[in-house]
Amino acid sequence: MTMGEEAAAAVTAAATSSTPHLLIICNPSQGNVNPMLRLGKRFAAKGLLVTFSSTSDVGAKITASSRVESGGDGVPLGLGRIRFEFLDDHHDGEELKFNDLVTHLETTGPPAFAKLLRRQEEAGRPVACVVGNPFIPWAFDVAHGAGIPYAVLWVQSCAVFSLYYHHVHGLLELPAEDDLDARVKLPGLPALSVTDVPSFLLPSNPYCYKLFTEAILRQFRAIHKPSWVFVNSFSELERDVLDALPTVLPQPPLLIPVGPLFELEEEAAVRGDMMKAADDCVGWLDTQAPRSVVYASLGSMAVLSAEELAEMAHGLTSTGRPFLWVVRPDNSALLPEGYLNSIAGRGMVVPWSPQDLVLAHPSTACFLTHCGWNSTLETLAAGVPVAAFPMWGDQCTDAKYLVEELKIGVPIHGPLRRDAMRDALENVMAGPDADAMLGNARMWSAVARAAVAPGGSSDRHIQAFVEVFLNVSR
Repeated sequence: MTMGEEAAAAVTAAATSSTPHLLIICNPSQGNVNPMLRLGKRFAAKGLLVTFSSTSDVGAKITASSRVESGGDGVPLGLGRIRFEFLDDHHDGEELKFNDLVTHLETTGPPAFAKLLRRQEEAGRPVACVVGNPFIPWAFDVAHGAGIPYAVLWVQSCAVFSLYYHHVHGLLELPAEDDLDARVKLPGLPALSVTDVPSFLLPSNPYCYKLFTEAILRQFRAIHKPSWVFVNSFSELERDVLDALPTVLPQPPLLIPVGPLFELEEEAAVRGDMMKAADDCVGWLDTQAPRSVVYASLGSMAVLSAEELAEMAHGLTSTGRPFLWVVRPDNSALLPEGYLNSIAGRGMVVPWSPQDLVLAHPSTACFLTHCGWNSTLETLAAGVPVAAFPMWGDQCTDAKYLVEELKIGVPIHGPLRRDAMRDALENVMAGPDADAMLGNARMWSAVARAAVAPGGSSDRHIQAFVEVFLNVSR
């Protein structure tokens, strides 16, 4: 791992305490909290003091749902400690839409983050390094202004990183959205149709995501500034794109795989759930036959119409198989009348689940997923085949990889229809290719777990980063 002389000097100046202090600043969404906190726990386990931070709203939700405390000395984890302390960003708790949230963070985030860094200095635990992610590019400016080295965690795939990087540098020419036969070809990536690229890059990207998209692109325009660029992936999974990226001009920064960032058993006591998971999920799974249950979850941000919910509800029941379905609280009122009573005994609907435990349960046979990158890596780690129903963003690219490259699932094409869902689920669980998909999923599970095991490819990358700071403090 290489590091500029300026960053090396800053590390030497900052990591003077007996335990170097790393601060993680996270975009306020569950899909970002999960990988950022898990990375923080892995850094802590190897000997660092880690503070996890996000907005005050996220802090209120995590402390209420996950039994963690804000402030104080934190809790021991492996060879180090992890603690939580959140921004004082004056958020009143009202749910903000994408664009409003970005505007709020751009305005209140920088001064609140600068104040948080000063508090650490005053408390005798100066920050040796900040780790952020691409959705809050202002965090780099604050850290840089304070003379603190900065790392970034890319929370999507290396393939999606490559697509954004090529786009920002004018190296990606996308076909018209109605030209479904055209293919996009980039080094290290399979040929992609326009429906396979991140939807945020398309002209049809809705206005409600415009500022969010711009925040991502702004980070890519400055992607060479961080001293380290971590990615939530593993070398064995994306070898082709990792090998190809150094040949691109202008050359991107070195990507450092540190994933898959799924929940490790020895670190699972410290969680960052923003909504309390249903207590009886695992107990219900215990009553089901091995490899019999369909697990359905479209992520923490998906909002379905009443028609879409009805199609999904009837699609799940029409399989005749037991199912566990995550339905957001603000969507549950739109379920068909009498539906919950009608599925009693063979189906379970919950507002949130401990997904890592559900996917790892021997009763779980199939994952109906939106193909967010966290869910993609979690299902790979668990060895569970998928029915892939992407909706927007990087999910489109992830689905392409799950179905066509890794061959561990089948697609469900929109708009959502019950018959198509039933057929896809049946193909995954009992179709002619079901055994092959299960075999591929189990093979990737072994590879994924080996990458984060002691001495694995990603574990070595994490250890090398931690040693930079431990060596200075010794």
